[in-house]
Amino acid sequence: MLFQKFATFMRQLVNAMGGLLFLALFLTFLVQIAARFGFNQPLPWSDELAVILYLWVILWSCAFVVPEREHVMFDLVWHSVGPATRRLMRMVGHTLMGGLAVAALPASWSYVHFMAREKTAVLGLSFEWVFLPFVLLLVALAARSWQGLVQAMNHRDLSVHELQP
Repeated sequence: MLFQKFATFMRQLVNAMGGLLFLALFLTFLVQIAARFGFNQPLPWSDELAVILYLWVILWSCAFVVPEREHVMFDLVWHSVGPATRRLMRMVGHTLMGGLAVAALPASWSYVHFMAREKTAVLGLSFEWVFLPFVLLLVALAARSWQGLVQAMNHRDLSVHELQP
């Protein structure tokens, strides 16, 4: 029960963070449009901030907000095989995706940490903060893959046992 409440709280927290990031991106666009077209004074910082926020919104949402079933999938083969083959496909897929994410994590973190010495041109933000959501995406991908693999191995994966169309 306590774990369920904590999971719900964390889901609401990451959704709120995604919403705030998107709101900041939207407001940046409004400021940028008003400055450029309303006052004929383009703001260089708004372009840079919009790019950084866009990167954060996309990677944050992919890592934490969008559920696995909502990601793009090619399911032509999936619907043509039975539950046992689907289960095997999920186990292999989760093993590959999670394994690749875990394998990429040390080098990615090393690069992101290395980029702390560089700053963005206008705002002067450390590139470590700009690229950090990629590392978070890899961690989330590894965790989701592990969860999916465990569910598939324990026959608790509902998408494997769905009815054929």
